[in-house]
Amino acid sequence: MEKKQIPLSVPNLDIEIVDNLRECIETGWVSTGGRFIAEFEQKMASYVGIKDAVSAQSGTAGLHVALRILGVSAGDEVLVPTLTFVAGVNPVKYLGAEPVFMDCDDSLCMDPEKLESFCAEECALEGNQLINKVTGRTVKAIVVVHIFGNLAQMERIMAIAAQYNLKVLEDATEALGSYYAEGKYQGYFSGTVADMGVYSFNANKIITTGGGGMIVSRNQEYLDEARYLTITAKKTSAEEMLFFVHGEVGYNYRMLNLQAALGVSQMDQLEQFIETKKMNYRVYQEQLKDLAEDGLVSLLPFREGIRANHWFYSLYIDDKRFGESRDELMHRLIENGIQCRPVWKLIHTLEPYKDAQHYKIDKAIDYADHILNVPCSTNLMADEVRHVCQMIKNK
Repeated sequence: MEKKQIPLSVPNLDIEIVDNLRECIETGWVSTGGRFIAEFEQKMASYVGIKDAVSAQSGTAGLHVALRILGVSAGDEVLVPTLTFVAGVNPVKYLGAEPVFMDCDDSLCMDPEKLESFCAEECALEGNQLINKVTGRTVKAIVVVHIFGNLAQMERIMAIAAQYNLKVLEDATEALGSYYAEGKYQGYFSGTVADMGVYSFNANKIITTGGGGMIVSRNQEYLDEARYLTITAKKTSAEEMLFFVHGEVGYNYRMLNLQAALGVSQMDQLEQFIETKKMNYRVYQEQLKDLAEDGLVSLLPFREGIRANHWFYSLYIDDKRFGESRDELMHRLIENGIQCRPVWKLIHTLEPYKDAQHYKIDKAIDYADHILNVPCSTNLMADEVRHVCQMIKNK
């Protein structure tokens, strides 16, 4: 008998999208021009409560451009999390800067306590520049990643950044739709708190354009520069466009009209997708309640005081009490048709970054050893969740 196959996180595309794609094909606007790009940008800006947004080829491209706009350049340092996807850190190196790796807290996002102690104890303010005492380099910015749709403690992080004159970039690639429900930033969506923010529409994200990303900011000058840089720094007066005048070295990072056509349709479904994510999360909670009460397996919570998009569901496996290690459980589920995965290998341990400075990392190590991400697609059915949970129990 063929095993039931349950994927980890797959796109949920409505057949109505075909109408938008047909228009792109029939009009010939399939590349980096066409009406859907501007429409998608405006839909996104309106949804997160800002005036404008700039689409990009990918979330990684958006992070690259944003870091450049925020003044990161060769020889600088950027404070980054070690527990994240490597694409959140690579753009630092694209610009010739160096990452310094920070630990996480129990939300899996950057730990503000250790962030503050690093700035206070390992660095010194010289004029308006924060200087790393060990390397002598200028610390220019912080990249905060909202892991799995959870939200970092941005109120605290923004205060630290202001104290030490650091720019802040929100990697909100996993957190579209998450917002703060209380505190100083009540009503602010992920990506709109810091100097700049970036979303991703990769195939496994809560909405998808196949690939693609979006750059957001409350600073219109930043967005104007982002739009300019993502079209290879091409001047936009009629005469300059006619003769292909480029003002500096830019990037061919513009989103395709075909991708934006998908995004326009997907935006209309975003809140419905979030409700499905929340519902399935509650089913996991109920089904695994007995294991959680016995301390064998726990479903990681989302931070209080936020409306999380519940993008990914993370189980913490206590291998000694559960009787199986995280990896043993993972392989058993995969063998039974249930796609799951560990959290990423910590970036400061990867070959390109093994010599980079890292600061008091311990909690991230524990989570990296014990987290298992389980199916969470927006078309996942409650009975499939129950099947996954039953397989977890059938050790």
